[in-house]
Parts: sequence; C-alpha cells; structure tokens
Amino acid sequence: MIKIETPTYYTATRKYELSFPSLEADIEADVVVIGGGFAGINTALELAEKGIKDIVVLEARYLGFGGTGRNGGQIMAGIGHDLDTIRKDVGEEGLRRIFEISDMGADVIKQRIEKYDIDADFRHGYAYLGFNSRQEKTLREWEKEFRSIAPDQDIQLITGADVQSVVGSDAYSCALKHMGSGQVHSLNLLLGEAKALTGYGARIFENSPALSVEYGETVKVRTAKGSVRASKLLWACDSFNNGIEPELDRKIINTYAFQLVTEPLSDELIHRISPIRGAYSDIRPVIDYFRVTNENRLLFGSATRVIEHIPNDLKGWQRAQMLKIFPYLDNVKIDLCWGGPMACTAKLFPHLGAMREHPNVFFVQGWAGFGVTPSHIICKILAEGMSEGSDRYDLVTSVNQVDIWGKYKFRPAILTAGKAWHQLSGYWMGRR
Repeated sequence: MIKIETPTYYTATRKYELSFPSLEADIEADVVVIGGGFAGINTALELAEKGIKDIVVLEARYLGFGGTGRNGGQIMAGIGHDLDTIRKDVGEEGLRRIFEISDMGADVIKQRIEKYDIDADFRHGYAYLGFNSRQEKTLREWEKEFRSIAPDQDIQLITGADVQSVVGSDAYSCALKHMGSGQVHSLNLLLGEAKALTGYGARIFENSPALSVEYGETVKVRTAKGSVRASKLLWACDSFNNGIEPELDRKIINTYAFQLVTEPLSDELIHRISPIRGAYSDIRPVIDYFRVTNENRLLFGSATRVIEHIPNDLKGWQRAQMLKIFPYLDNVKIDLCWGGPMACTAKLFPHLGAMREHPNVFFVQGWAGFGVTPSHIICKILAEGMSEGSDRYDLVTSVNQVDIWGKYKFRPAILTAGKAWHQLSGYWMGRR
C-alpha cells in the first residue's frame, strides 16, 4: 500500500525509511498495542526490554501520524501543565514524588538514543521565557525547584538586557535557562525506537485500524483483514480514539495546535534568534514554543489562546504569532505549516491505568500537548504496571480523571470556556 504522509517538517526530514505491512492474517501475541505513536512504541519497547517480546503494534495509518509527528520537538521538564490540579488525588508527598519523576525525561531519551544509536538530532539547550514581573517570580521559584532535583545541571535565571544572551527577542523580560533540557527530531526518534522494537521480535502493522475489540481473559482485536488474540491490550490512541472505546473517550477532549517551519536561515540570523541554539517555550497557560533545527530553520508552534477555532488562513495566522516574537523575520519565507489534534483531560495530566472491569486492558492518553518528554517517563512507568507493578505506577494511576460530557456537540464552547478559565487562573498563579 502506498504511504501518503501529512506534509510536515518531520516527514520532509525523516531519516528512517521504515515501512510495515497491513495485518492480513489471524495471529496471536502476548501483548497487542493499538496506536503507533510515542505512547504505543515506547511502552512496547519498555516491555520488550523486560523480556516480554511477543508484541504486536497496530497503527491505523503510519507510525507518527498523530501528535508524535506533528509537535515542537521540545525536551522539557515536567508532566502535564500545573501539578496543583492533581494535589487532592496524590497528596503532598505524592506531588513531590511526581515532580521528581518529571525530570527523568531528558535522560531517558538520551539513554534510549545512545543505546540504539538513533539519529534524531538530539541537542541540549532550553529556556523557559517570561514577559513580566509576575512570570519572573514564577521562574525564580522554578529555578529553585529545578536545581533541587538536578543540582548538576546548568540552570540559571536571566533578566533584563541579559535575556538577549539566551533568546533574540525584545518580547521577553526574563528567561530560565535549563541546559539539561533541549530538543529532538521526534519522528526520527520514534522511527529509531520502532526499529529497535522490531529487533526484539515485535511485529508492527501499519494501515491496520482496530475495528472492534472483544475483552476477556484473552483479548481479540479485529482489523479489516485480520485479527490479534493476546493476553494483554494497550490502548494508545490518544486524540484518535474516535469513540471506539467509549469509557476512555469520555475522559478526553481534542483541541488543536499548529506549527510552521521557515526556510533555511543564515548562521548569523540563527545566532541572533538563539544564541544557545536551543528550544524555548513561554510559561503562559497557552504557550508559544519554538526551536532552531539542524538545518538552520526556525520551527515555531502555538495554539489559539481563548476562542477555540482552526484559523482559515493557517499559514498567515501562524506567521503573525511568530512575528509578534521575532518581528525582524518579516521577510523570511515559510516553507511548511501544519497542525493537528491533541487530547486533553480535564486536569491536563495524562490518564493511564487499567480498565476497571478488565485488569488485562491498559491505556494511556491525554498528553495535552506535552507528550514528547513525558511519554518517555510515563510509558516506562506504565510498562512497570503492565508487568511487575510498582509504587510509582500506583501513584500516577491514582489521579482521578472525570468525564467530559457533551464534547462532540459542544466541543468549541467547552474548550473556549476551559481556555478562558485557564487564562484567568494563570494570572493568579503567576503564569500571565
């Protein structure tokens, strides 16, 4: 089958020409995974490293079709948006443990790349950016927290005119430099991980959407031309559940994020944009995020901040967001612009665990736009839960996620109300 890919920076610069057949037989496995993004592939690889190698991955389109192949590629600290949203679920000690866990991501990704020799343009260098004194106060608190769990990292708050030594924009008044974080080509990372997974004997099938699932002591997943029987199932569809599993679908709602990439820029212009040649995000409730790539391009992402909608002129809208930060790029050509859905839970924290009545059926979803780094943390913990169990699996699965009612009929209104509240609460929390 011919693979028709969404045109993005990632598909245009992929380094792995992996291609997998569609499922056209009735087969058996120990574990079947539905979804071929970071969540599905990472969890499968973690299981394979534990010795559970008879794994089948079913991808409806092609690997990285969803958020994994449409994101900013930021490697940043944290899981979810504001951990205070889960304080009541996990308590103060649990919150402290999750905060400590949340700093594992960059090391997990780096170790994975080194272990399997993955060519994914990994580079250290990150900065969290603020616009005003309230955000500067927040960044000062973050500096203390980050240093407490990563004392060996180069972490430094920079203010005033010195901000230009980190990022070439007059929009920001403060920056928290974190050289332990950084950036990665997310699609090449995924494909390298998929290649490593097949090295353990796992089987991957593309263009093989799950059409029905039968639960029981043995799970059966049917596709158009085949089926998989397995002892365990992992749902890893995220924003592409599309109602096939209603219990999970009720816990998430899709919003949209958009990215662009410029034409290749001169070394001088790249240095002006990013003296640390790194990746960035501001700390507003709905962020701008950007990075300079290996090919001297600027990749810039954002989303609508209050009114939920998909801009009619996506390239023009996204260009306008970029120029607010870098007005001197007015004459720069935009080579590509794209977007896609991202699933959010009400608490903006990932939803994972096992189905209430089916302990052999697991799931993970709701990355809320923060999936590149957290997926490598959460899926390591999820694999523990799917195999031997662990205290930290019990901790992260104790977060109680609520149903989101009326999301198909009233999705824009629900998201607009949520964004408005997120912006208002962000003011009092020092994020605006």
